[in-house]
Parts: sequence; structure tokens; C-alpha cells
Amino acid sequence: MSIRNIAIIAHVDHGKTTLVDQMFRQAGVFRDNQAVEERVMDSNPLEKERGITILAKNTAVTWGDTKINIVDTPGHADFGGEVERILRMVDGVVLLVDAAEGPMPQTRFVTRKALELGLLPLVVVNKVDRADARVHEVHDEVLELFFDLEANDEQLDAPFLYASGRDGWASTDPEVKTDDLDVLFETIVSHFPAPEVDEEGPFQMLISTLDYSTYVGRIAVGLIERGSVQLGDRVALLPLGDAGPLENASEAEFSKVMKLYTFQGLDRIDVDRAVAGDIVALAGLEGVEIGKTVTDPDHLDRLQGIAVEEPTLSVDFTVNNSPFAGQSGKFVTTRQVRDRLMKELERNVALRVEDTEQPDTFTVHGRGELHLTILMETMRREGFEFQVSRPKVLTRKADDGSLEEPYEEAVVEVPSDMVGTVIEKLGPRKAEMTEMKPMGDSGTTRLRFRVPARGLFGYRSEFLTDTRGEGILHHTFSEWGPWAGPLKGRSRGVLVADRAGQAVGFALFNLQERSTMFVSPGDPVYGGMIVGENVRQDDMDVNVTKEKKLTNMRTTSSDENIKLEPPRKLTLELSLEFIQDDELIEVTPGGIRLRKRTLDANQRRKEEKQRAKA
Repeated sequence: MSIRNIAIIAHVDHGKTTLVDQMFRQAGVFRDNQAVEERVMDSNPLEKERGITILAKNTAVTWGDTKINIVDTPGHADFGGEVERILRMVDGVVLLVDAAEGPMPQTRFVTRKALELGLLPLVVVNKVDRADARVHEVHDEVLELFFDLEANDEQLDAPFLYASGRDGWASTDPEVKTDDLDVLFETIVSHFPAPEVDEEGPFQMLISTLDYSTYVGRIAVGLIERGSVQLGDRVALLPLGDAGPLENASEAEFSKVMKLYTFQGLDRIDVDRAVAGDIVALAGLEGVEIGKTVTDPDHLDRLQGIAVEEPTLSVDFTVNNSPFAGQSGKFVTTRQVRDRLMKELERNVALRVEDTEQPDTFTVHGRGELHLTILMETMRREGFEFQVSRPKVLTRKADDGSLEEPYEEAVVEVPSDMVGTVIEKLGPRKAEMTEMKPMGDSGTTRLRFRVPARGLFGYRSEFLTDTRGEGILHHTFSEWGPWAGPLKGRSRGVLVADRAGQAVGFALFNLQERSTMFVSPGDPVYGGMIVGENVRQDDMDVNVTKEKKLTNMRTTSSDENIKLEPPRKLTLELSLEFIQDDELIEVTPGGIRLRKRTLDANQRRKEEKQRAKA
């Protein structure tokens, strides 16, 4: 049986995972009467909720006498660590592009990675049945993207297919609707090459991703690049390093292959033997890590490890020490938080964790806000309590000694009459507009900016307000550039609770005229907790537990007339963008709160005076 190894890459929400669902159905992975949930590849609860792919996944279908190994990759640049190592296992990429939106920032990011590795693309323009589809314009935009990314002649000659992943059909002509995905399967088999591997040499495999089973422990997943492996074979695990023979044989770890799997549909299938070119999973090896090489014990030849782009943001994780600490979490100690962060490093290759001078604080470096908030949300659901600082952008020294910081490419789609507002707000954030283009007859305009990563902190909520929720904002890491100088921070102060208790409707009603509240009546609060955003620039200490005084004139009808606006729902992304250096996010299974680092109001005033003198 011949083999094709492919990855499917696309921008968020362009229909990648839905298309894979349909490929499963038409290749006979599911029984006719089998109940299958939608977006079956998004197995992580957070993936289903957010409608994005976070973890790369291995699967396979059989078409005729060809086995097609498919890797569903994340579309977000924040999960670039997943993307980079996955592309090492494949020989081609199916580039999925929305027929209305066209190539977007994350499309550019992942496509650049694929083209740099010399992979052949196959372009699928998806959702061609949309009312606002721009099929021919999008076709030209994809070719422009390939030119921009310096694709070679063979890559520029990529075939184009037109499809509706939701309805399960693909065609070579956008005007002709077919009944199935046959043309997609046939193009994959004919266009992509079989894996370039050595079937006769001694066994060699690079570990590209990890899985875990409670029965067999850690599982190494990768492409067999040379030879074959059998169940029970003795193999060597080589440390990270440059390609070539291992100079010190004592550094190798020897063990047996206790379990050997290949992929079929969504399942891992037990097999006795696997050959070069197939993507397999091995169990029974101690100390497996992404980027290590597994080889024949008599031929200790190391493969080139996986290089992952450096993180651009960092936050401090601190043990929760608020008055509500330990009320809803199971894991609250320094040791528990540290062990969980270290465990995350085993699979999350783009993450870095460092100890600090404070024993209860750890600095976590990541690729972006989404990358970090997914980790926080996962830990929160597992029962951890911790506090998080405001993100800091990482800097580096250029070759000439000057300071550099990460820049993002931000793409904004807004109704055309709101373009001026967006440009006005991004100006003080040191954004430089590189493109402005009307989007057909839709009445929207696409703007492209180059902006310092820290310039986007706190902008998303402001952007949604300015565009009345109609705007779309995507951004992705672009390059390192010169330090842009000081940027304007948050323009509004906060309301800080001055005592512990429960929030009362009467107090909130009196405050909501000059603030946006974060709490509802009945919510517990403590002194130093942030309960709202002030309309003015200054912070204000308030009493949200103040009840109405009883008088002879009191009537029940006057109490019932209190109308409260709904509080702003705090998410981790919104909170990270909102807080300042003297504030923290308290993350617990019971909810997310904002607080001042220093809870005591008098102590805060003293610190402010000291800062002013300095």
C-alpha cells in the first residue's frame, strides 16, 4: 500500500476541521449508522467551545490502495510550536482558504513555514456557496501570497480546487457543484509525492509530538524516516542535538518497543510492524521528548531536531494569596503550581518556564496572549488556583546593539464608515498602516497594520466598542523591529472595593452612572478587589456593600425600581489586556477576579507617593 502524508492548514474558522469530518465520512471511517458529533477532530473541550484547533492531531484514511495520513494543525500563530513540528512529518499541505475572507494573517504564518520546508501546496477555496464569496479574487490573492513568500516554480504551480466542506463536495470548477470529495482525494494522491525515505536502512525516527496513556505512559509519535520497526525491538533514544552520528554512545538510552501503533480514522491501531514513510506511535520508551531521535541500537545516527520560534510575551504566575484563596481550588500550593507548569513543558514546545527570586512566583514565556490564556484556562478547569500579572513584551539586542521588540501584523475588517475611528485609535499605539482595501460590495474595508505587539494590549475591547461589535481583528507575529518608544497605557481608572462583604444592588445602582461594573448583586468581594472600570482616569475606592438606610418613608416599590446594567463578563483574554502593572488576575475554578497587588488602600497611597517622588 502506498502512503501520502499531508497536513491541512488554514486560518481560524475557515472550515478545516469540518472538511476533515467529511473526508472521514466519505472514506468510510464511520459506519453508516454511527452517531458522530460535529468537528470530531476538536477533541479538547476548549477547542469545541472556541471553535479553534489548539493541538495538532494525527489521523488517517484509506482511498483505494493509498493510505493518507492527515494532520489537522492549529490555525493560530500562538500555537506555532504545534505547527512547526507537525510539518516535519508531511510531504505536502492542503491550504484551505475561505472564499469570502481570502488569505488571512494566520494563513500567511503557516504557509510560510510550509513553503520554507519545500512542501508542495494544494489550494482548496472553501465555502464557495457563501453569498459573499469572491472566488476569482481569492484565487489571485493566494497566488500573490505565494509570490510574497518566495514560493518556487513548482509550489507556484499548485492545483486549485473549489469546495464546500460543510456539504462535502469539491470540484475543479467553482461553477460546477459535484456530489462528493472524490476529486480532492484523487488530487491528493496524484499531486503529492510518496514520502522520500530509505526503506532498507537501519531504523530511524524523529519524535514530532507526544501522547499519553494511563496504561502505557508517554507515547512518541513521528514519521519513520528509515528502515522498519517491530513490536519488541530494542531501540535507542538519542538526546537533542545536531544531525549526525552520536559521538558519546553513553548518552543514548536503550529500551524496548512495548507497543506499536499506526493511525486509522480517529483510532490508534495496534500493529506488529511498521515501515519507513508511515506515521506511527511507540510506547515503552523512557524519557521521550519532542525533537529526540529513536534509532536502531547499532546505528546511533541523530536527525536534525525541531527549531521553534522564540516566545514574544511573558507573564508571572503567582500562588493565590487573596482573602478568597483556597475556597474553590484543589491545587493551591507553590509546589503544585510549579509541577503543573513543568509538566506542560513536556508537550508545549513553544513555552518557557523560569523560577524567580520569589519562591512562589514563576515567569512563563509564550507565543501570544491566546497561547498563555489557553494554558491558564486549562489549569483553572483542572482545579488550580493562581494569580497572573500583566503581560510583558520580550525584547532582544540587535546586532548593532540597539533594542528590538516583536511587531505584529494586524488585519482589521470594519464597516467603511468606521475606518477613520480605527486609524485614529491605532495611531498613538505606533501602528503603521500598510494596506487599505474595500472588500467587494459588502460595505466593509480591510486595513492592514504593522504594530508593536505591546501596542495591541488592551485594544481589542476598545475596538469592539468603537465598531459596535461589527469589526473583526486578527493579528499575528510578523518580525522583530526597533523599539517603538513609550506607548499610551489604559486611559481609565478602576473602582476598588474598600471592604469585604457582598455586593448590594443599591450600591451598584449608585455607582453605575460613572462606571462599568464587573460584579453583580450578591457577589462576594474583598478589600482591594477591582469591581468596575471608572469613566475617569483615576482609581476610586468604593463601598459596594452599602445598603439603603431604613426610614419611615421607605416603600417596597422604590426598591423594585432599581435597574442595573449587566456587568461586564471577565474573560482571561479581556483581563490580560485590561490590567496594569499594579494589578493581578485571580484565576480560580470558581471564577476570574481582578485585584490590586497591594490590597490595603492606605498602603497603596503610600506606594503611589513614593513612585511620584522617584
